[in-house]
This record gives sequence, structure tokens and C-alpha cells, in this order.
Amino acid sequence: MEINLLEITLRPFNLMDADNLLSYAGDDQVTRNLRWKTLTSKDEALTFIKDVCIPHPWRRSICINNRSIGFITVFPGSGDDRCKADIGYGVAPKYWGQGVATQAVKMALPQVFKDLPEVVRLQAFVFVENKASQRVVEKAGFQKEGLLRKYCYIKGVLRDLFVYSFLSTDFPNSQD
Repeated sequence: MEINLLEITLRPFNLMDADNLLSYAGDDQVTRNLRWKTLTSKDEALTFIKDVCIPHPWRRSICINNRSIGFITVFPGSGDDRCKADIGYGVAPKYWGQGVATQAVKMALPQVFKDLPEVVRLQAFVFVENKASQRVVEKAGFQKEGLLRKYCYIKGVLRDLFVYSFLSTDFPNSQD
């Protein structure tokens, strides 16, 4: 299946996305690198959209033909950390390796800095063994900053992560 990357859009989640969300957030391959648990029912997907996605300050559905195939989430800091935000993303496995996640992240970058004007640093934490996600952020223009050894528990396992950053001044033709 050839994907036209120009067909990818980002939009807020809505309740009509429940079946599509369940199709990828119900897949252990997708959720193994996420803090959230794998969804198991349409009711869980509806609750997740209503309680987590819709009120979130910056969570978007990655869509093709308005059909949700993944997500991008930005967690802005607050107080003295308001200058930075963390980014996370995932797409349905059938879209892996086709540039969908990279295109979606590239599309999200200018929107995030516009929507969250206090943020000047967007950071991605990527598991050392997740080579595909490392390629996504690198192709999107993030800079690898270093290895965080034994940094956090994900699903009960203490993991090593690479940290990457993208600054608001990293855009081509940035005035800074």
C-alpha cells in the first residue's frame, strides 16, 4: 500500500475516532513504548478520547482521509519549565516504515510552537532499542543530545533512553 504523504493531516480527536483509536491503541506493538496501557474495548477507547485526548492541551490525531491512524502528543511544561515540552507519537503498524510518523512530526512542529508560544524547546525521549523512532525524530530535524541511562520505568522495566531536542530556532530561515 503506497501512502501519499501529502494526504496526512493532523486534527483534534473526536468521539467518532473510537474504532480507529482502538485499532492501533489496542495493539501491543504500538503501546509497548508508551506509558498508557493497551486499550481492550470500544468503551475504553471512547473514555480515553473523552477524558484524555479531547481535554489535552496538545494532542492530535494523525489522519489519512480523515481516518485516525495515529497520534501526536505534546506535554508542555509549567512554571520554570514552561520553556520546554515533551513530544510523543505513534502510528498503526501497517503504516510503519512509510514516512507517516516523520511527516506528521514535521507537520506538528510549526503548529506546536505557534499554539504554545512559551515553548522554545521540544524534546523527544526515545528508547535505545527503538531505531525506527530514532530515525523519525532525526529525519524531522531533532538533534540527539545524549543517553539517559536507567532513566525511567515503562511497564515495570527500567529503560535507557536517548534524548533529542528541536528548538523554535531550528527551523530553516529562523531569525535568532
